[in-house]
Amino acid sequence: MKAIIFNGSLERRTESTSGLISAYLSEQLKALGIHTDVFTLADSGIPLFDVTLNKTPLAVERMTQMFQDADLHFWLAPLYHGSIPGVMKNCLDWLEVTANTYEPYLTDKTIGLLCWADGLQAMQGINAMDAIAKSLRAWPLPFSVPILRTSLFDNENPKQISAFYSGKLDKLISIATTKKIEKTIINQS
Repeated sequence: MKAIIFNGSLERRTESTSGLISAYLSEQLKALGIHTDVFTLADSGIPLFDVTLNKTPLAVERMTQMFQDADLHFWLAPLYHGSIPGVMKNCLDWLEVTANTYEPYLTDKTIGLLCWADGLQAMQGINAMDAIAKSLRAWPLPFSVPILRTSLFDNENPKQISAFYSGKLDKLISIATTKKIEKTIINQS
């Protein structure tokens, strides 16, 4: 089983919010024996979406291959002005290049959603990602993790995820991996 963590933030630092969440998810998934890649948008080189190009950019080809090869997706994003960052949506728009393939977009991929905000509106980002995932023919999990950023980290160790949120992230991983195993068994029947 393969998983991809889609870091929809433009933060590059490993100790950033998105870096610490990505690292936590990656460690937990690897402990379960799941091959995990982190797709960091800030390092991807994904250009602005342009359907008039004659050739698909190499960065887009790599991204679409990674996204389609993964069985599980975990999308994480900060909330900016009521939604996910525009560059994250731009990246997902590039999946349009798969429209004419056998299984276009993210057909039947299981997706866990996480969003953080400084206030209590992180659910708005999750709702935006949920709508995008469904339009890409994916299966967003019914459990998601809206995060109040000021409560995300442990008070004693600001580089460690709090017990409250590590419990929620662990539950998301458990549901995602269980759901994927169930779908695999059903498809093999």
